[in-house]
Amino acid sequence: MTNLLEIKNLSVVISEDKRVLVNDVSFEIKPGEAVGVVGESGSGKTLSALSILGLLARGLKIESGEIRFKGADLLKSSAEDLRSIRGKEIAMIYQDPMTALNPVMKIGEQLQEVLDSHQHQITDQKTHILNGLAAVGIADPNRAFDSYPHEFSGGMRQRVMIAMSLLLSPELLIADEPTTALDVTIQRQILALVAKERKRRNMSMLWITHDLGVVANLVDRVIVMYAGRVVETGTVDEIFKAPKHPYTAGLLASLPAAGRDRERLESIPGVPPKPWQVLNTCAFAPRCKEARDICSSHRPELTSNESSSVACFFPLGVKQ
Repeated sequence: MTNLLEIKNLSVVISEDKRVLVNDVSFEIKPGEAVGVVGESGSGKTLSALSILGLLARGLKIESGEIRFKGADLLKSSAEDLRSIRGKEIAMIYQDPMTALNPVMKIGEQLQEVLDSHQHQITDQKTHILNGLAAVGIADPNRAFDSYPHEFSGGMRQRVMIAMSLLLSPELLIADEPTTALDVTIQRQILALVAKERKRRNMSMLWITHDLGVVANLVDRVIVMYAGRVVETGTVDEIFKAPKHPYTAGLLASLPAAGRDRERLESIPGVPPKPWQVLNTCAFAPRCKEARDICSSHRPELTSNESSSVACFFPLGVKQ
């Protein structure tokens, strides 16, 4: 099956001093596939996603690599071509629903702006927008259409953001930790909503989060990042039942589990390094219980089998 999105050897640096933030990242997404990217803050998840749409902040630049969408390299696309792709073919839900919407524009105006910016030929734009708001569980779409963002809770604003991202039926939806600012009950509703819409539309999805528990029932495949690099990939079953990288195992061990006796959760000692501080060594070695001398002098490469890959000299569950 031809990949919908294919990222090859992507590296992002700070323009001024060339400090590396994303280092040689590669992964792909197939049509209709949902992929989760997990890792601690600063691991390069969001920067990798923003690179796809050409939305890196000022002062950052893509140093090398390819980002192919339906076969075309987006890094070689013009600014006009990228604008036509954003929102229409690739849409993004941003992390904080409280700041993502324009506070001085009504909800309906902001959604209509999405249609107008792509010159979308819809006879009745308002009806299309109202249907979109209803589809994400907003009980009174007409009232929402004429309301300002401050009149809604965080959960309702996130529903509006999801409606906005789905308005033009994109082929790929990028969700950047869209439930982080929401309480647990609303978080569950948003996850169920996104899963439902993804299946209904047969849409591909890239879900970015620091919480492995969030993606357990949401994605087909998981990519684990650490210090700007991919350290493990696999199906949900492979990652949750038999993680190979000690970092992945540490993330899973830190999750609370229903029915578990009340006890202190495990934690990963230390703090993650800055990506540019890691030379040709294993970035996780200073925090790893399995580390040996080679881990501090050489960098493990990502080795793959049919459905998974791991960057570790001593992967868990593998006889040495």
